[in-house]
Amino acid sequence: MSLRQYEYALAIAAEGSVTAAAELLHVAQPSVSQQIRGLERELGVQLFARTPTGLVPTVVGRAFLREAEVAVRASRRARATARAGADELVGELVVAVQMGFGTRQLPGALGALRRRFPRLEVSVFEEPSSAELERLCRQGVLDLALMAACERSPSDAHRLGDEEFVVALGTGHRLLAADRVALRELEGEPWVRFDRDSALDGVLLNVLRDNGLAPATAARVSRTATAVRWAADGLGVTLVPASAVPPSHEHLVRQVSPVVSQPVIAVLRPGAGPAETALLELLRQESWSGAASLSPLP
Repeated sequence: MSLRQYEYALAIAAEGSVTAAAELLHVAQPSVSQQIRGLERELGVQLFARTPTGLVPTVVGRAFLREAEVAVRASRRARATARAGADELVGELVVAVQMGFGTRQLPGALGALRRRFPRLEVSVFEEPSSAELERLCRQGVLDLALMAACERSPSDAHRLGDEEFVVALGTGHRLLAADRVALRELEGEPWVRFDRDSALDGVLLNVLRDNGLAPATAARVSRTATAVRWAADGLGVTLVPASAVPPSHEHLVRQVSPVVSQPVIAVLRPGAGPAETALLELLRQESWSGAASLSPLP
């Protein structure tokens, strides 16, 4: 087996066909087909099944592809580290952020990183579950994960600061007249909540229960910006990290009393390289002052 075969298999899984994978990889289609047939013979299993919509991984194929992804990323990191000089980093950096956390801080840090190392390619995606983020980091799939601290946070995590939560209200809501909203004043309000397995929904539930409030769910969403927009339209109120509030809606959020905040941590993959270390240092330099990062409240 070779890394080239792994890359071909991953490309087919992503594109759904040998033809599209060959175009993506800039190689001849027969070469891709031959490599995959050889890989399946060597493994003694069928990695892909043909369906009306294209090639899809089999159950065994999905398990194989997870490990192949780890191996390919490790190879890319090894090449990038070997080629890294005093003033240059090249290769790919894979970053995941827990939905809603570090929304303003991460772009600034990534911008500084790219200015310093313009040949470094960065891939970023959001993941609502802290447990899944930690698992992916430990497996080497992620280079760096940015998330809220929790009971399962690893001992070697790097604390960056705190995210303060704010309440988003509808246009014309009675509580917009206050500079700060007491949580008990939200009794009876409908809530725009988040996916059930997300850290954000866990924070919201704990805050409401700690303050003797029962969550009347108006809707559930997957993104913080959507929650704030729906709250602005009067569907219900919502609780989000201050840095996740879209600038166009800052006038509709208020700090809460008692203060609600979550520590934010960075988790690096085992054996982290110079790119991850550089990004971590840049994240430390960002402002993590919670709701203070918002425009002054009226």
